[in-house]
Amino acid sequence: MSFLVRSLVGGAMVSFGVLLSLVVSTGVSSPGIASLLMGLAFGMSFALILVSGMSLITADMAAGAIAILQRRMTVLGYLRLLLIGLVGNCIGALTFVAVCAAAGGPYLGAFAQRAAAVASAKTSQPALTAVLLALVCTWFLQTSMCLFFKARTDIARMGFAFYGPFAFVIGATQHVIANIGFLGLPLLLSAFHPDAPHTQLAWGLGAHGLLTNIGITTAGNLVGGTVFVALPFHLVTRLQQNGR
Repeated sequence: MSFLVRSLVGGAMVSFGVLLSLVVSTGVSSPGIASLLMGLAFGMSFALILVSGMSLITADMAAGAIAILQRRMTVLGYLRLLLIGLVGNCIGALTFVAVCAAAGGPYLGAFAQRAAAVASAKTSQPALTAVLLALVCTWFLQTSMCLFFKARTDIARMGFAFYGPFAFVIGATQHVIANIGFLGLPLLLSAFHPDAPHTQLAWGLGAHGLLTNIGITTAGNLVGGTVFVALPFHLVTRLQQNGR
């Protein structure tokens, strides 16, 4: 139960970054500057999660894989961890954006158009592109997580915690929980407010479906967090212990 609650809160914290990144990039015409501003606004979301001890499934993908390699966790326990983490993160992320969407106000007009544009761009990519961008996302994010736990000062820890989400946002990658917020927000805005932009986005399966995006990005995030982060860090640790 404790892990589920930490996952719920962690998902909401990711959506904090989603909302703020859309706010600061609304009305910015230069794609590069818009991405930079989004990354700066989003960066603290992962720091909040790590410092507070909350849970994020992409972090658990890498940490759990390392635990399996060190024989501190079973594969079944790992799969259970990912399932609970994914459900909790999704509910938490959707709850926060649902409150924001219901509020309307500053989240309509130009903001709603920006949210719809970002969501449409994420779901318009070919499946292979989305998978590879999801892989790159956790390569960025979980490398920073591993360095966060290796850092010896609070300043270094905060820097590493900030770098991960900053990098994956400005790199235009795909993160399964962040995408819950990025896609869920325009869907909920159009549900609550008739004047909000209506797009091809949908809740279910299909080219622009939220469930489709969850499946694609989860697969890519999992490969990135396990093969490209957990395995190399584990091998380096083993080699250092053996004095090589």
